[in-house]
Amino acid sequence: MGETPDLVAAVERSNDPDVRAEFDRRVREQAQRIRDDIRSGRLDTDEFAVGMELEAYAVDAADRLAPIPERVFERGGCAKELGVHNLEVNSAATVFDAAGVAEQADRIGASVDAAADALGDEALSPVLDAMWTVPPAEGTDAYLGAVEERDGVTVAANMRHHPRYVALDNEILERSGGEITLDVPGAHLAYPTILAESLATSIQPHLQIPSAEHFPDYFNAALRTTGPILALSSNSSFLPADCYDDDPDVISATPHELRIHVFEKSINAGASRDEGKVRFPSDLEAATDVVDRVVADETYAPVLVDDADDDASPYRATLPEYDHKRGVHWRWVRGVIGGQPVGTEADGASLRIEYRPLPTQPTVRDTVSLQVLVVGLLRGLVAADHPLTDLPWTAARDCFYDAVDRGPDADLAWVTANGDRTADPDTVYDEVFAFARRGLRDAGLDAEVIDGYLDPVERRRDEGTPAAPSAWKKARVREAVDDGATLPEAIEAMQRDYIARAGGETVFADW
Repeated sequence: MGETPDLVAAVERSNDPDVRAEFDRRVREQAQRIRDDIRSGRLDTDEFAVGMELEAYAVDAADRLAPIPERVFERGGCAKELGVHNLEVNSAATVFDAAGVAEQADRIGASVDAAADALGDEALSPVLDAMWTVPPAEGTDAYLGAVEERDGVTVAANMRHHPRYVALDNEILERSGGEITLDVPGAHLAYPTILAESLATSIQPHLQIPSAEHFPDYFNAALRTTGPILALSSNSSFLPADCYDDDPDVISATPHELRIHVFEKSINAGASRDEGKVRFPSDLEAATDVVDRVVADETYAPVLVDDADDDASPYRATLPEYDHKRGVHWRWVRGVIGGQPVGTEADGASLRIEYRPLPTQPTVRDTVSLQVLVVGLLRGLVAADHPLTDLPWTAARDCFYDAVDRGPDADLAWVTANGDRTADPDTVYDEVFAFARRGLRDAGLDAEVIDGYLDPVERRRDEGTPAAPSAWKKARVREAVDDGATLPEAIEAMQRDYIARAGGETVFADW
């Protein structure tokens, strides 16, 4: 209870009109400095670079969702996320070359191992998965709905009691009339908190772009790759088992990527603009558009920062309010400004793409494979002057959301190297992997090494078994229901099987 005054005071400050006005003033001032730096070449860098964020959740010995003790974060080298059951491991950026990609793979594996060791000391385990489905002991509704009112401030029991999270939660609750609802096939959830967002976990590859002039080329190409790549990687087809009645029609009706729906519906609740806070972004014309969009975005849970973040790069430390607002500028692909570039002066800065639509994958090798596919593909498409950006933006958006709903069965949208529009999966994936190889060769990787990295994901399109983890999950649940299990029983049985396999050495294509 000792944190109550700080949490209450933080929410009160965030709601203060004078604080909001000063926050927006500082954002505009910092944004103008960034625009000037982009135009002057200050954010151009010497190299492409790559990085990764990986989110997961913890379970106990019975595979039930479990809170993570504070000491795990102190020992495990991982970071906290919204829910007390969530964790995140980050791989610091490396130069995008053969050595840097290999270092990324080593760092991601070592970080996951360190988190697993720290959790293991608490009789817990991390699960590399995109949505938890075995409920905690008290049940999903009790867990997600547990809140306490403290001097008019809602504090969710199982949310990290960080002022930023609590202020954001209260902002969205105020906008949405005090309740967040989620309607999906077979389930209706309603809670007095945004904590349902903590159902979802993701991986986020990063690609540092050396030239601000060409940043829009990479960003706009990235948008048009999201549908095909998500279709191969979808991994969140079910809510927790106790959210459902015994209705087997849910199996075919539920989206392959519930994670996208959960995040959008949780955060967009009560948004004053029709398009919402979380959405598929539009194309860029110039790198400065990234800055303009952050400034124009609705201000949520503002914080005036008087002390620099010790973890921020020297450049980003001068932009605390802008950086805070960028952190709640949710788009499925977004530009990030000011990070410390690799291999340049200590006070340098960069422009990078944060590729956000991908669910957490079952193994480290699958994760690395997707990271390498994304960064190689973006580099290869632009290097080859591929006409993919001739694909209308609306077609790219619709393809993305079709992949959300139908996973590996989505209707794809693509423009080939010859300029032809196609929806044929074989043609699309032939080009996806061919141009990923082109980008990886340009980065200095040998053909045999490239094949090794891409193999875990590339085989998903070639195997006769379901081509994405979400399809595997649906098939396992269907089999159990056909054998007489209720839908909740079948979901739990599937998830325990998934947990037993996830995190191991066997990539998904061999399940």
